[in-house]
Amino acid sequence: MNAAQQVGAEDFGARLSFDRSEPGRRAVDVPRFTGRETDLPDVRLLRDSLRLPEMSQPGLVRYYTALSLRNYGIDSGTYPLGSCTMKYNPKVNEAIASMPGLAEAHPLAPAEDVQGTLRTLFELQAALCAITGMAGVSLAPAAGAHGELAGILMVKRALDERGDLATRRRVLVPDSAHGTNPATAAMAGFTVTQIPSAPDGSMDHEVLYRELDETVAAVMVTEPNTLGLWERDIEQVAQHVHAAGAYLYGDGANLNAVLGRVRFGDLGFDVIHLNLHKSFSTPHGGGGPGAGPVLCAPGLAPYLPAPVVEEPDGAFVLTRPDRSIGQMQQFHGNVGVLLRAYAYIRALGLDGLRAVSEHAVLNANYLRALTRDHFDLPYGGPVLHEVVYSGIRQRREHGIRTYDIAKRLIDYGFHPPTVYFPLIVEEALMIEPTETESRESIEALAAALVAIAGEAASNPEALHDAPVSSPIGRLDETAAARHPVLRWTP
Repeated sequence: MNAAQQVGAEDFGARLSFDRSEPGRRAVDVPRFTGRETDLPDVRLLRDSLRLPEMSQPGLVRYYTALSLRNYGIDSGTYPLGSCTMKYNPKVNEAIASMPGLAEAHPLAPAEDVQGTLRTLFELQAALCAITGMAGVSLAPAAGAHGELAGILMVKRALDERGDLATRRRVLVPDSAHGTNPATAAMAGFTVTQIPSAPDGSMDHEVLYRELDETVAAVMVTEPNTLGLWERDIEQVAQHVHAAGAYLYGDGANLNAVLGRVRFGDLGFDVIHLNLHKSFSTPHGGGGPGAGPVLCAPGLAPYLPAPVVEEPDGAFVLTRPDRSIGQMQQFHGNVGVLLRAYAYIRALGLDGLRAVSEHAVLNANYLRALTRDHFDLPYGGPVLHEVVYSGIRQRREHGIRTYDIAKRLIDYGFHPPTVYFPLIVEEALMIEPTETESRESIEALAAALVAIAGEAASNPEALHDAPVSSPIGRLDETAAARHPVLRWTP
């Protein structure tokens, strides 16, 4: 590489802003004019000692533009993270959430000044109850695991008021549940008993019924589970759980598989959470934002976290349920995400919501049909919203790990799927095409997977070296975990 090529490569983003800093260079941003004179900053807050990069405006713009070109998001291409539902986010939802009357509403504004926002949240509550068949809902939790914690704390408070909390200290969790389920139960102060999967991928009912006794507080079921399969005979499970005096908790993160077709309340669930940022747009790459409303049957409604939107006398207000577990965070939830979900539901209607589940299931099974001869499928039969492969054949015959397959997908232009989860599948490769990918996108992803399976046999080194087309190649993740570099140094 000559000097000019070296500079060009560095300008693409290899150097951090601190590395590009030159004393005296400045980039200027003009504040938005509000019609009022801008207050000058307090000079006591200005610090010459604070070490910040100094860059010109063109240099700064080029730097962030170069960084943006390295990002991969759902607007870039197929993003098939299993269990995460990284689907297209309609831009109309962004427009709704950005409307000044909604986006600029202050969380401490008096209720009479934000009636529009409160009405929207009230209608969203009603819609979610109708979709799930549950009686009560709080929009306050900030994400799925947050909603889980709220639901289990509601169960804990109800058991305490029943006088059963001292004896009911166990929560039963299938090994095919989301990993947050056992973590939530433990965080709430319960011990966790794992229920193994049966050969068909559902939890082993014989073991479940044997474990159900007077020490069980709740059974947490991810429905559909992380294998992309429906937990069979769930209504019978609900009857046994209730007969044992326990509660049935439902992880509704995979709602897009059954949206508009099955309601948790009709199946016997006592409390569930939803991931609005998965089922109703707002893909949550980058760690947020999210929204994880908790919904419940009538008996648990008094324990919902505060606040809940109600309309007692013709005006919308934020209220605290009678025996609420309290607030899960400041104010009343991530309103921007809630607004996007509201817009999505209103735009689609019931027929559109049913189409979501139809296409989610169709897409997953189409991908499975196109690739089933090239990877092992640990469970037979059709799937729901996602398909879980095993790379055990590639590892045994060619020394290729699932990790290598995922890295090689980058070279084919796809974001890698979820790997090594669920833990009960050896060399797991978990792919959720979602309902918003086109037939052409799924066929292209399938073609890449088939080609990579062929490379594993004919040219395994190509997979061991992958990715080769990305700005940064294969990293030493073990060294990074043991010796992390957490601070920039010159």
